Amino acid sequence: MSRPKIHPVVWSPPPAPERAHPPHAGEVMPEPELVPVGGIGPEDVAVGPDGSVVTGVADGRILRLRESGAGAIGETIAETIADTGGRPLGVEFTADGALIVCDAYRGLLRVHPDTGHIDTLVAEVDGRPLLLCDNAAVASDGSVYFSDSSQRFTLAHWRADLYEHSGTGRLLRWRPGAGVEVLLDGLQFANGVALAADESFVAVAETGSYRISRLWLTGPQAGEREVLIDNLPGFPDNISTGAQGRIWIALASPRNRLLDWAHTKHPVLRKAVWALPTALQPQPERIAWVLAVDADGRVVRDFQRSGGYHMVTGVREHAGTLYLGSLVERSVAVVDLSRAGP
Repeated sequence: MSRPKIHPVVWSPPPAPERAHPPHAGEVMPEPELVPVGGIGPEDVAVGPDGSVVTGVADGRILRLRESGAGAIGETIAETIADTGGRPLGVEFTADGALIVCDAYRGLLRVHPDTGHIDTLVAEVDGRPLLLCDNAAVASDGSVYFSDSSQRFTLAHWRADLYEHSGTGRLLRWRPGAGVEVLLDGLQFANGVALAADESFVAVAETGSYRISRLWLTGPQAGEREVLIDNLPGFPDNISTGAQGRIWIALASPRNRLLDWAHTKHPVLRKAVWALPTALQPQPERIAWVLAVDADGRVVRDFQRSGGYHMVTGVREHAGTLYLGSLVERSVAVVDLSRAGP
């Protein structure tokens, strides 16, 4: 597959914080239990009303993980409930038990788990197809807030967007009966999306600028955009709302010194890096890393584990457990928070 051309924009990233270079003083992530899913890349995870875990894999299948008997993790089975025919990324449950799926190639979908039927909610915006529908959050009124990572590159060339840094990502909202609207644009690889517990704001990860931005939806600041947390130590991917209103952030990899340096130099340097074989380009580190921040953007948990499960792209807290997804692994990782201390 030929690569698209990139037109890099010079950018000076903020100096990386100390914890961007592991190991650091954060908390050691308890060793996770790994649940095989029978496919590659369970990129995101959601937990259904019955406690079952749902994910999507690279071949297009949407899987429901269920315990087959009395219930050891090793007895979990992966049941196919739908096939998008594309590449499912973000998954979210609606109040009536349906699934919202962000498919990188097909757009925003609604999947009916009992029948496998798929409705297309959004495939294009203003007459142009979505190139990289990524992650979503569902509001109590049925509205879906979701990200379009790039208007330049598809999932097959996601690295190109990070190298180029042209900022064409968007935060969108689909409302039943009202269609789709653009809430924010100019985002640097718009990625994870999460609503505040009281739905006062919607947060969106900007992978390419190491930050989480938010748009206020209610109150005196309604309509205003601000940064929730800046200068993250890694590349933020999917985000989700957990207990006590904290927002969990999956960090796919720590910051890369070479890439940060290259952003400040003449664009020809990043063009040269993009022309290299993928194996010779900057690579994600083999680390599992998630953060949680409160509604003021203060870090309240910081879990990291090296050498095993890696490139964590999805995180979900449910009943004292963290469920982690990955773009490259073949399992969902299950972390018991009771083993992590207060």
